[in-house]
Amino acid sequence: MPAPALITLIVGDEELLVDRAVAAVVASAREEDPEVDVHDLVPSQVGPTTLVEVTSPSLFGDRRVVVIRSSQDLVKDLAATVTDYLRAPADDVFMVLTHAGGAKGKALLQAAVKAGALRVDCKGPTKGTERVAFVKGEFSSAGRQITSDAAQALVDAVGTELREIAAACTQLIADTQGRVDAAAVARYHSGKAEASGFSVADRAVEGRLAEALEQLRWSLAVGTAPVLINSALAGAVRGIAVAAQPPRGMNEAELAKRAKVPPWKLRTLRQQARGWSAAGLTRAMAVIAETDALIKGAGRDPEYALERAVIEIARARGAR
Repeated sequence: MPAPALITLIVGDEELLVDRAVAAVVASAREEDPEVDVHDLVPSQVGPTTLVEVTSPSLFGDRRVVVIRSSQDLVKDLAATVTDYLRAPADDVFMVLTHAGGAKGKALLQAAVKAGALRVDCKGPTKGTERVAFVKGEFSSAGRQITSDAAQALVDAVGTELREIAAACTQLIADTQGRVDAAAVARYHSGKAEASGFSVADRAVEGRLAEALEQLRWSLAVGTAPVLINSALAGAVRGIAVAAQPPRGMNEAELAKRAKVPPWKLRTLRQQARGWSAAGLTRAMAVIAETDALIKGAGRDPEYALERAVIEIARARGAR
């Protein structure tokens, strides 16, 4: 493993990838010196003298790793102190700056680049295909293989949170042998998606009542809060309303923003919108509003209210 750069700039807001990039620098430094000191700091821990203390020359020649997380959030004076340090970094300190990559704190980011920092980009996947590719990469890194349909099934089961996807990959790799197929994913992850409520909502708006009720019962059984399930139902109906009657001239990005979904979800919404009428959507929205009141105190049985909502929404599809 090569020695880390004196300055490493980790850019991006995907926490899992940022954590992995920081860990890689620390591992590389410890490969050279197992006793290396690591100072992992967030802006609230960085005071006027902190940087001086952790970067001052060591009397014993000890090497250190100094990590400053979310450097874009450093106050002006501290950002200036870090910028001054970057102009003449210590030879026995591996400095790591993480930066979200936006306009905030851009001057510090540019200073690190000018100082010759090794840049590591940590932009997380935003599309379904990118998450599937991430899953395949996790298996490949472990010397394993997963089929494309299995990778898609895993993403569908776990959701969009990258850390949860990575954890699911790790668990599946540990619990299986050979090439992983969709059947293996189904055995280990059936019911995972339902806990979020989104799968309940998808089945309901698709008119698949029996499946929607089954997944609703599972979701409630594993402790999902009723308000979150109703929120998922509301989001699904709202998204279909936008996809069914998009404003003329609105581009994909604006449409996705209006529907409050990532752009890759629009295709699913358009498919789900088939069979929905304006009358059906109006009824579904009314049911969701009623259910919201019932589960927040107006009713005695939130679970019954949700079951009724799922039945009414599934039936509203196709209403004229």
